[in-house]
Amino acid sequence: MANAASGIAVNDNCKAKFLELKAKRNHRYIVFKIEDATQQVVVEKLGAPNDKYEDLIASMPASECRYAVFDLDFTTNENCQKSKIIFIAWSPDTSRVRSKMVYASSKDRFRKELDGVQVELQATDLSEMSYDIVKERAISL
Repeated sequence: MANAASGIAVNDNCKAKFLELKAKRNHRYIVFKIEDATQQVVVEKLGAPNDKYEDLIASMPASECRYAVFDLDFTTNENCQKSKIIFIAWSPDTSRVRSKMVYASSKDRFRKELDGVQVELQATDLSEMSYDIVKERAISL
């Protein structure tokens, strides 16, 4: 179903891979992109189960928008092991204005397709999605 605001649809594979990440933990992260040709959100990259947060950061393009989810395992201040799924809307300052607008207008609709995301983060610079920031957001929610 296409997004009324942007006309962008969500490929069925996006939801299937997200369910694999959430239920089976087959993937550590997923990077999604909006394909111009088909006007839909598609899976661009899957992270292996043993990949680290740094691997996700390295796979984000420097001047193009993306969406990503990451299965974050962390230890709370009370020394409890926890896991939360983080949604990241990546919109670097160097990306094209039209691209930023399409990603921004499609984000909420796409995010609703991913049932089970517990933390949402918007970043325009790599420093805004550092591991420490993501972990702090996960602990505080």
